[in-house]
Amino acid sequence: MRTTVSIEDTLLQKAREASIRRGCTLSEVVEDALRVVLVSQPKSMARIPVPRWTTCSGDGVRAGVDLNHSSALLEAMDEP
Repeated sequence: MRTTVSIEDTLLQKAREASIRRGCTLSEVVEDALRVVLVSQPKSMARIPVPRWTTCSGDGVRAGVDLNHSSALLEAMDEP
């Protein structure tokens, strides 16, 4: 199956180097790495559910503020 994922540049470079050393494709390296993580990950390492944020009053997050982008959030906090 084909899919698109974003991989940090240095990590991708290491994966490419590993594929060359092993004489296999980049896809095979990624598949093997996923198998290792998904099979060996203990239950205690599973992701903790993210709590739902509630506001005390008002209409929630200010318009234009995206809590998923820390730099934009810091800029918004610096505004008067």
